[in-house]
Amino acid sequence: MADTINEVKHFFEQWAKQPVRELFTLKQAGSNRQYFRAATGAKSFIITSNPNNISENNAFIAFAKHFYSKQLAVPEILFANGEKTMYIQTDFGDISLFDVIKQEGYSARVKELYRKAFAQLARLQVQGGEGLDYNNCIATKSFDKQAIYSDLLYFLYYFVRALDLPYDKNLLLNDFELLSSYLMQEEAKYFMHRDCQSRNVMIKDDRVYFIDFQGGMQGALQYDAASMLWQARAALPHEWKEELVGYYFEKVNELLDNRLNKKDFLDSYDGFVLIRMLQTLGAYGFRGLFERKQHFITSIPFALKQLRWFLENKKIPIRLPELQKVLWHIVDDSIIERYETVKAAPDTSLVVYINSFSYRNGIPANDTENGGGFVFDCRGIFNPGRFEEFKKLTGRDKEVQEFLLHKSEMPSFLQYVYGIVDISVSDYIRRNFSSLVVNFGCTGGQHRSVFAADSLAKHLQEKFGVKVTVRHLVQDEKNWVNG
Repeated sequence: MADTINEVKHFFEQWAKQPVRELFTLKQAGSNRQYFRAATGAKSFIITSNPNNISENNAFIAFAKHFYSKQLAVPEILFANGEKTMYIQTDFGDISLFDVIKQEGYSARVKELYRKAFAQLARLQVQGGEGLDYNNCIATKSFDKQAIYSDLLYFLYYFVRALDLPYDKNLLLNDFELLSSYLMQEEAKYFMHRDCQSRNVMIKDDRVYFIDFQGGMQGALQYDAASMLWQARAALPHEWKEELVGYYFEKVNELLDNRLNKKDFLDSYDGFVLIRMLQTLGAYGFRGLFERKQHFITSIPFALKQLRWFLENKKIPIRLPELQKVLWHIVDDSIIERYETVKAAPDTSLVVYINSFSYRNGIPANDTENGGGFVFDCRGIFNPGRFEEFKKLTGRDKEVQEFLLHKSEMPSFLQYVYGIVDISVSDYIRRNFSSLVVNFGCTGGQHRSVFAADSLAKHLQEKFGVKVTVRHLVQDEKNWVNG
């Protein structure tokens, strides 16, 4: 198995001409790219490793260099290897606009950051699009009728079909054709970020910066504005959406010498809101319902509630009867409730007891009222304890965590564990059960089981807000003896 960490370290030190002081992994989102933060002295840098998608790397590097040369709000590409499998860029820190929303809610500062983001987005689209070589685009150079139609098929195949809903295929495809043709009336000659949402807007010193634009192409202005304002998880107040799209229109119209018609612009904008929401549901269906990634499954209710509000309050100036029928089906309460996460209330009695243990000592006894629960065997995961440098460390040490994340099947293992345990936690919260026990065992109760237990605890607290008690039986015993 390739030693990614050592490869990244060697690559960075080749460029920096000095040893790296600190190197650690950043959390992955929905892609297969791996991100690392490297520090030398007081400075830090972001390294991307993506050996399996060179075209994606090439697009990001080429676009970023072009935008940076125009002094737009993007990272600077500092170095890339000859194969373009790894590259180094500016570090904007860890705080995204989405993080600020989670911390502050819909505060005056958050609204001001959105205004800054839209002012910079207008520049990225208009000025950034001037002279940009769209030959570097990953799949298609422009968001044309075929690309729009493909997004609609994506929604059909990965979301509608997964729900097994009734529809007339020919009538629905006719509506897709009509919607695609309608949206193509809008001028499509500007840079389109394609995934412009608050997680991809970084905040540093109260300034905004765009990242993850490797999927960009030429397209209409409204798509990115719709993407930004109707992001499911951000769930911006609807009055904010009206105000901010007006502000965005003013900024982009200034750059275009006031030649846009506001009514025409906003009419088309509503159409792009719809296509963006459907594309997002297609992505949630593929990543969540097919790949079983929990984050995407839990995002489905947020997206459906946004879509329901849109159907109740907005109108597209063309008739799409079969599509509308399907959309009203999918925003029904029964569908939303199917994917909605049950949240623990302050008085919820459930406590999830999570233990790590060694199989040498046997499976821990379960003396809770309900009994039962789960025992997961981690011994099929590649063991870091085989290596001398990890023998005195545990699953709570960064070096071991990096090993398990990048040199073992632990991430896949945990995704299955989350899916299984989540079913019981949801049901137990609803039924007011008092306890659930989950055990993770490995050979010595030191590395794999400890990491898995801590990971599940964090997942359950973030997803359900449920009370969790973690015990590392071997490690706790060692600490008690040593103490």
